[in-house]
Amino acid sequence: MNDINYIEKNKVSWNNRTDYHIKSDFYDLEGFLKGNTSLNDIELNLLGDVKEKSILHLQCHFGQDTISLGRLGADVTGVDLSDKAIKQANSLSEKTNVKAGFICCDVYDLPQHLNQQFDIVYTSYGTIGWLPDLNKWGALISRFLKPGGKFVFVEFHPVVWMFDDNFDKIGYNYFNTGPIIETESGTYADRNAPIKAEFVCWNHGMSEVVNSLIKNGLEMNSLDEFDYSPYNCFKETIEVEKKKYRIKHLDNKIPMVYALVATKKKE
Repeated sequence: MNDINYIEKNKVSWNNRTDYHIKSDFYDLEGFLKGNTSLNDIELNLLGDVKEKSILHLQCHFGQDTISLGRLGADVTGVDLSDKAIKQANSLSEKTNVKAGFICCDVYDLPQHLNQQFDIVYTSYGTIGWLPDLNKWGALISRFLKPGGKFVFVEFHPVVWMFDDNFDKIGYNYFNTGPIIETESGTYADRNAPIKAEFVCWNHGMSEVVNSLIKNGLEMNSLDEFDYSPYNCFKETIEVEKKKYRIKHLDNKIPMVYALVATKKKE
């Protein structure tokens, strides 16, 4: 599958979802506009004090995390493929009176739109599955980090993506063996949304992620795994504590999220 084909398909898919995501209980836009943060404890603990830090937020969707970082005092720039999402992000920035910059482009094309290095590069939850080449991703992160700057990454665990939708059986390879082309009705934030779209994604194992960063001049500082998801975005879930969801018949037997921090080597 050529690059243009997957980019176009996924852009259409995310544009279709955005209007429904904005209105969904999942994203709680009403609470967000009143001042609620969209960031979870996992990433907040890894980010630390971001006041007056410059942050690049990759694959930011419609900007809630980006603006949440801005509310904490960061100078933040968000990037996303979906023009509908970026339009909503700019609108949210105005409504919340939080200064944030937004760029609409495929993440691999970002060097054509931005020439700056940041204290922190951040990306989280359901992002790398849309990218075919993690070595290219690692190079991009390194390019936009200042020497000594840190990369903060939180993602759904690759073990989760091995299962079928109902977590009844292993349906997919743990390792990246090429594109997975699927059609989805509804969306994780609103399963009854009257939309249907084809999309293209990739599974990436842990070693692929870590090595893509090491090969591009980053040093690993920490790697943690969690037996819950802070989002109720999968089927067959139960809430075991506030904002902690597990697959009900798997309990705490599988990892659901992992998080890492890596630092760009000083020159």
